[in-house]
Amino acid sequence: MKHYALPGLERERRQFHEFVAVDLAHTTMLVEEGIVSADTGRAILEQLLTIRHMEPAEFPVDARKGSFLLQIESYLFSAIGEDVGGQMHTGRSRIDQGATVRRLYKRNRILDVMDRLNEFQGAVAEQARRHAHTIMPGYTHMQQAQPWVFGHYLLSFSSRLHDSFERLAQAYRRVNRNPLGTVGLSGTSWPLNRARTTELLGFDGQVENSKLGREAFDAAEAIGALSFIMADLNDLATDLHIWSSTEFGMVECDDSYCGTSSIFPQKKNPVALETIRKAAGPAVTWLGAALATFRAEGTGDQAMRTVSQIDEALSTTESMLDLFTGVIETLIVHQDRMAESIKGSWCTASNLADVIVCERGLSFRQVHHIVARAVRNCVAQGLRPDQLTSARLDEAALETAGIALNLGDSAVREALDPRRFVETRITDGSIGPHQVARLLEGAAQARAADQQWVSMARNQLNRSQQMLIEAVVKLVA
Repeated sequence: MKHYALPGLERERRQFHEFVAVDLAHTTMLVEEGIVSADTGRAILEQLLTIRHMEPAEFPVDARKGSFLLQIESYLFSAIGEDVGGQMHTGRSRIDQGATVRRLYKRNRILDVMDRLNEFQGAVAEQARRHAHTIMPGYTHMQQAQPWVFGHYLLSFSSRLHDSFERLAQAYRRVNRNPLGTVGLSGTSWPLNRARTTELLGFDGQVENSKLGREAFDAAEAIGALSFIMADLNDLATDLHIWSSTEFGMVECDDSYCGTSSIFPQKKNPVALETIRKAAGPAVTWLGAALATFRAEGTGDQAMRTVSQIDEALSTTESMLDLFTGVIETLIVHQDRMAESIKGSWCTASNLADVIVCERGLSFRQVHHIVARAVRNCVAQGLRPDQLTSARLDEAALETAGIALNLGDSAVREALDPRRFVETRITDGSIGPHQVARLLEGAAQARAADQQWVSMARNQLNRSQQMLIEAVVKLVA
């Protein structure tokens, strides 16, 4: 009782409104189809409306009576008698009833996560707009590779987050199918109108095969989509965590998202970023753990066909999106530090190689060796990029290829200038100013489409809820 019934009831209590909605829709359909009498339906529906107006914590629960379905039945029996209240369960099983409740609950919670995801995307896009021209070092293997733009970096996450939204939307569509009426396994001889309960509960369609009424692969798919969101958050939080260190000092979290050290008075710890990264760790196992619950038994053990991790996954993802939105909205970006970091960097060396290839018609592989030697020589002599002359470049060319390039000092300086590097990036999706502007516009359009998707989904659910209440009131009246 303590370790099975009570935890299960507490989990089901969170789905209180969904339990009542399923009972209202099923009873309404039974009356409309003439399966139960109007008087019986009226008596049941009146009690269900009373329950509907309760707060979940108010509803009386006795763990000895079993699941929440049986708790509601017990309430009805005490109010109108078992001979009347017991007819609500006509033409259904606890299997399809419970599966329908869980799908309604998952559907509603997925939409909550989508709202938070859209808010987070908005915060990321606003920071990207502010820093559409903020040049910073770009890294591969944790080494400076090429000049980058901080806004372009953030827009890469706009793309990833939109992909994650689409994954969750696809999962939502498979969650939002009605299993009510599949009964335990083989359907029923009662002439149920499954299309009517589908309409009243706002589902997009039905679970077509009665064998699949209890299957929970929709939950596994949703939990996989949530894992991708947490992976997005982890990667962004990890980068910002590194870049906020003393050694980098390129970004800084607002004080409200930081903590202090108990012993080191100089420290400002980015605890919000650490919290997000910590939460993202278990998310890696969510899908594997969900699929593991279906292990070995094939499709015959109905008790195993649930995904209890879905509640934790939904709650964690929603809360971390909410936390990270605040972090991004208040993020302090040290543009001067970014500019200083790139000032003495050789991260424009690849551009110098491109210029030599273009101007002298050599193969890139030849030029790669020449530029690598020139950089190595300068580093050995303690020279900065702005101190590389055409003559020094020729020395490296003679050492590696036996030729002089005669590129000229101005051409060498321009090729190594970080801002000029950014300005000359012209390919689609690159860091060039026109491309960043295009990416910003694309992110805004994608975000607007995501927001509209959620709005339309919620409107559909609101319409179905209104339709259900109107149908119930009509039968009660």
